[in-house]
Amino acid sequence: MRVGITGHRGLSHPIVSEVQELLAERLRRYDPGALAVVTCAAEGPESLVARAALDAGAAVEIVVPADDYRETLPPEHRSVYDDLLKQARGVHPTGMASVTPQARQVAGEILVGLCDELLAVWDGLPARGHGGTADTVAYALGVRLPVTVVWPEGARRRPAAGRP
Repeated sequence: MRVGITGHRGLSHPIVSEVQELLAERLRRYDPGALAVVTCAAEGPESLVARAALDAGAAVEIVVPADDYRETLPPEHRSVYDDLLKQARGVHPTGMASVTPQARQVAGEILVGLCDELLAVWDGLPARGHGGTADTVAYALGVRLPVTVVWPEGARRRPAAGRP
């Protein structure tokens, strides 16, 4: 069973804690020996699920949106990303040089194509930029991939820079 994970970045600590519990509960439904988690391993839910999967004995596969993806991650997350990349059973590059909205969209489509199910840490709102979580969910639904939305009731994301 291959389960993809996509999710919002930059969530508050309380939301991350709740999401982590919800995702751990979801992962316990699978046999770790038969599970592979597919992720781009961004900071937040994506890396948390990947780490939990590895700790449980499952495999991880990483989709790399672009050659410069690592450099676009927060500096404090890069060692986490490097560790997940080293332990990955498979690495799937998009072939794109730079992280752009198009590269994020292509990465989401590759991720969806590799999965039997998608877990989405998504607040149900439109993407804040092309290739965001909402676009990955929409693509998954469009190709009839089962999607499970994991979002704490009543939680709200921080406003994006320059938005109310």
